[in-house]
Amino acid sequence: MAEEPVVALHGPRSVGKSTVLRLFAEGRGVSVVDLDDVEVREAVAGNLGAVTRGASPLCIDEYQRLPDILDSIKARLNREGSQPGTAVITGSTRQDALPVTAQALTGRLHTLTIWPLSQGELAGVREGLLEVLSAQPEEAVLGQPLSATSREEYASRVCAGGMPLAVHRSGAARTRWFDDFVRQSVERDALDVSNIRQRQAMVDLLRHLTAQTGQLLNVLKAAEAIGVDRRTAEEHLRLLEDLFLVVRLPAWGKTLRSRVSARPKVHLVDSGLAARLLRITPDKLGGLDPATLTEFGHLLETFVVGELRKQASWLEEPVELGHWRTSDGAEVDLIVEHDDGRVLAFEVKANERATNNDFKGLRQLRDAIGTRLIAGIVFTTGQRSYTYDDRLHVLPIDRLWAPSPSLA
Repeated sequence: MAEEPVVALHGPRSVGKSTVLRLFAEGRGVSVVDLDDVEVREAVAGNLGAVTRGASPLCIDEYQRLPDILDSIKARLNREGSQPGTAVITGSTRQDALPVTAQALTGRLHTLTIWPLSQGELAGVREGLLEVLSAQPEEAVLGQPLSATSREEYASRVCAGGMPLAVHRSGAARTRWFDDFVRQSVERDALDVSNIRQRQAMVDLLRHLTAQTGQLLNVLKAAEAIGVDRRTAEEHLRLLEDLFLVVRLPAWGKTLRSRVSARPKVHLVDSGLAARLLRITPDKLGGLDPATLTEFGHLLETFVVGELRKQASWLEEPVELGHWRTSDGAEVDLIVEHDDGRVLAFEVKANERATNNDFKGLRQLRDAIGTRLIAGIVFTTGQRSYTYDDRLHVLPIDRLWAPSPSLA
């Protein structure tokens, strides 16, 4: 806010945007205009100019309920100049998904995505594995204590996810919350950005994509599975993205070799939501039947990729996220590329031990980009951190939220 005229906080419904905005407003002695409240929205609609001429910073919650307010903020900036700290706004959909009139602040608006709570945030720990790996990868590996996290605890964390109002619930209470969350997202929020008529088709698509979380996206197969044409499936998919229910992870490194896949992967925004849609519980994940082990592997990948995405979002410098997959079966679950071309690469395994084959994709990537690779990491459910080969390491998954002394 010290640098930007308008800051927009975007993210899934109930992720904590309103809480962040309220605390921000209280610290600056201003009130929040809650456009989720019908009476407030009607009053503001008739007095847009008066409302937006108020004391800075203007704090507007759920602005997509009244997109015209952005035009009024723009008019203020035109009159007074683009002063830093003019407004903070929140929305449960991406700004570019709204009508053209709602995009009035293009060039004057900085967007921050609020993701579900990270494991470190839940524990009150300042985690920063990406920062440490980027600066001193050996510090993240050498001399680390043994992990004490069991497979059962990983399963519990995956099924809990990070949505603030769901994470501390259990059993039927959490189930009810996630069911209500999906219903409200489709029946209410979707109508704010699209005159959608095939609500059931969108729910069916969400369930289908959940079953594919952590896997390559195939829109045509998804369309066939839910009984709609490809165009409709693509429109519904974009809407699910706009509502922050699913996240596309783009293919990375297509220029490195001709046989690299160009298809994105799909992930649910929260592993707890994915577990509920798949009707998976921690007890079920504790089983050892092959189908359950496969489901656990995909959910665990979505969980880990989500934790790394959260850490990437608060880095000082922007990074590009993607996945890498070749036609001969080599793959890397997540690539984090810095602006200077340096790369961190991550592979997620639900096993306690990393085998030689688990490093296949990381080795090929290292050979392809050479010294640009800072480190390649295989995450496991095991106890030990160690170096496997040149710049290739094994880390327990819970290193993601272990406190980093160098960042204290």
